[in-house]
Amino acid sequence: MEHGLPSMKSIKSLKSFVKRRNNPQDVGKSGWKVKPFLALICTALLIFWYRTTNIQFEEAELEEADYPFDMAMESEPVDEKLKGLPRGILQPRSDLELKPLWSRNSLRAKGVEMTNRNLLAVPVGIKQKGNVDAMVKKFLPANFTVVLFHYDGNMDKWWDLEWSSKAIHIVAQNQTKWWFAKRFLHPDVVSIYDYVFLWDEDLGVENFTPERYLKIVKVEGLEISQPALDRNSTEIHHKITLRSKTKKFHRRVYINRGTKKCSNTSEDPPCTGFVEGMAPVFSRAAWFCTWNLIQNDLVHGWGMDMKLGYCAQGDRKMKVGIVDREYIFHQGIQTLGESVQSDKKTRARDVRTNIRRQSTWELQRFEERWKKAVEEDKNWIDPFSSSSKTKQKSNSVSNRRLKRGNTHRVKHKRSQETVTA
Repeated sequence: MEHGLPSMKSIKSLKSFVKRRNNPQDVGKSGWKVKPFLALICTALLIFWYRTTNIQFEEAELEEADYPFDMAMESEPVDEKLKGLPRGILQPRSDLELKPLWSRNSLRAKGVEMTNRNLLAVPVGIKQKGNVDAMVKKFLPANFTVVLFHYDGNMDKWWDLEWSSKAIHIVAQNQTKWWFAKRFLHPDVVSIYDYVFLWDEDLGVENFTPERYLKIVKVEGLEISQPALDRNSTEIHHKITLRSKTKKFHRRVYINRGTKKCSNTSEDPPCTGFVEGMAPVFSRAAWFCTWNLIQNDLVHGWGMDMKLGYCAQGDRKMKVGIVDREYIFHQGIQTLGESVQSDKKTRARDVRTNIRRQSTWELQRFEERWKKAVEEDKNWIDPFSSSSKTKQKSNSVSNRRLKRGNTHRVKHKRSQETVTA
């Protein structure tokens, strides 16, 4: 037989195969053999799909599960970790005062008192160098320690300013004010400062004097405050921050038009108990609370301004205010993110949009966390809720009645003793 031609045996085998394919019973048997394999493939695809669709959620939850700064989450008590040291040598706090290599004093100018120390912290970029220069020149003579957070990585071009060596410079590319504050302004590090000014870089200070501002804040008992905004400012988001020419300071705003109305009966921000995130000023106690409120991973800080009143160490309607006599000009210049490596056309079109989208997402996350925290903490009572106020009012009335009853009984007892005598 010639090579390449099929044999009779192979032809018979082919016919037998065709018959089996045409036999329904044989087809069913072969189908059952395939089904387990298909089921395995489908299961693998489902697992892959599940892991892919949940990867972003897992990444978001990863930071929430990590508590590098929360000592309460650690299993071993702090005292146990320190038991190898004598208590007298422990120093749990620090400061941001510069120390020279060859002297026992700080680098502050001679004759400057070390009491009433305050801190100015500002995120800065090289494009706002002139404005920051004017700002720092106002604060340094007023016994302020100055910390500059360089978010554009460009620090070397600041050394020509006469005060630059007296300031503390911290560099991290494309990071926000709240990112810097959470990592470098821990309460144990800034505890020596009476007030913390956490300001933006685009604020004009021509009509602002730190000493006069703090005098008003102390007299009025404001734990959280901000200077009022000049009415010609480029960006004004909330009417309560506008300067009143006839007042020294104000705690609330009155709005009769629009969707958000504010009156004497309004008790929630932004009608009262509110400052904006561009130029907040915190007392030592208020900053301790605020630092703990800042979310480590939500770096834009959206939503926090509505909750700052909870850190006012009391009634936010009284402890939070806007100082009108010392006011600033908000220029509304946005430069964060401009150092991102991309072509100019793409940067101008996308960077601000992406930052705003991220900020909006962070706002939603912050509000979700607040709601969850309130639900889970059964011992926490909202001091500003209507039910809490009703209870406080009821307790106050009961206390007054009890006091009057006690007074009446004392008077009656004295009267009987007088008659007996």
